Amino acid sequence: MGSDSVGGVDRRRLLGWGGLAAAGVVAAGSQLVGAQPGHAAPAPTGPIPPDTRPGGAYDRYVAKLAADGKFSGVVLLSHRGRTVLSRSYGMADKEKGIPNGENIAFSLSSAGKPFHAVAILQLAQQGKLKLWDTVGTYLKGYTKEIAERVTIHHMLTGTSGMKTPDEDVQRIFQSQKEVHEYYEQWARQATPEAPPGTSSSHSGAEVAIPAQIIEAVTGKTYWDYVQENIFKRCGMTGSGFYTRPQWLTDAHIAHPYMELADGSMVDAVHNLDKGSPHPYTLGKNPGRAFIDAPGDGGFATAPDLVRFAHALRDGTVLDPHYAELFTGAKLPLAPEGGGGLARRATPADAGFGAYQMPVSLVNGQWVWSRAGANPGVGANWTIYPDTGWVGVILTNRDGVPLQEIVERETQAVIGQG
Repeated sequence: MGSDSVGGVDRRRLLGWGGLAAAGVVAAGSQLVGAQPGHAAPAPTGPIPPDTRPGGAYDRYVAKLAADGKFSGVVLLSHRGRTVLSRSYGMADKEKGIPNGENIAFSLSSAGKPFHAVAILQLAQQGKLKLWDTVGTYLKGYTKEIAERVTIHHMLTGTSGMKTPDEDVQRIFQSQKEVHEYYEQWARQATPEAPPGTSSSHSGAEVAIPAQIIEAVTGKTYWDYVQENIFKRCGMTGSGFYTRPQWLTDAHIAHPYMELADGSMVDAVHNLDKGSPHPYTLGKNPGRAFIDAPGDGGFATAPDLVRFAHALRDGTVLDPHYAELFTGAKLPLAPEGGGGLARRATPADAGFGAYQMPVSLVNGQWVWSRAGANPGVGANWTIYPDTGWVGVILTNRDGVPLQEIVERETQAVIGQG
């Protein structure tokens, strides 16, 4: 499972965002050397902070990172459905000479975890499950303490008290079936470490078990359910749960470039046996998996993540009250883990746990944000619901200061340094 990203908001303000326009275009401004922009579009209406515009402080900052070899990927800022800034740097596939761009799908790692929370809430609003149902209501093979005491709500808020054994990071999977069976058995090895209601330190079972419940209720694989009921509904045509063979051959999927101990960069998908220690995942190589574990990961383009953000507010994926439940603050937390604003140099005003979507108050505004990282992989998408902004950062190389980029984005959008 990947590593972790930041966001509750007044629903009336959220519903005032304005319609979704075609994402992935540059509104106005000069071109920066080395950047690959989108197409021109009418200038956005409403207050646009100067630092968010093309040529503004955020744009210049990312361009400098790219020029120094510290960024490869895509950044996108959207305001009320119109793209204000869109830049792409580096190569999606160096061997084939394919550049990064808005049409390129990037691995999300833990930034894809909120999708399983949305899927659970879809089933809840349909009356097919209840958030207070326990694991044993749907699944067999778990210890009595987990089966009878741990609820869906506990798992979505990261308070199950469960401990999950380490994954076998040396294993190379050969099929979707093999991945599915492994994670099903792996989750059943979870043990109660503390009473339910206690923080679980991002236990992997809290991701794997809800995915199994989705499968038990719907009769579909987790991957198929999310593809049909989230990606397809949102118009996320460039997103999916791609397999390693697709990753190797599909020109619209970014390859992750991983730094080895000697400082060299290798394509992590092509080099399955060359994992190296990584500050987020302790050496897990994304190329080892045939497909992302159920409940985790996935691939998305930057414009698709903007589409998902807007689908949360217009009833496309959840009814308004369930959308509010998804992002609403559930319990106070120190601003750590799961958020691009997690380990900020300047702390958030307050941090809270929501449903696989950490939320924060920053400079008096709500911020919802989720990040993920693996060797060669970095992703963060942030929704600023009070003002209608969405920010996306997707990268495909090691050494990118993702947390710092998120802070710069937030500073540009709402003035918080």
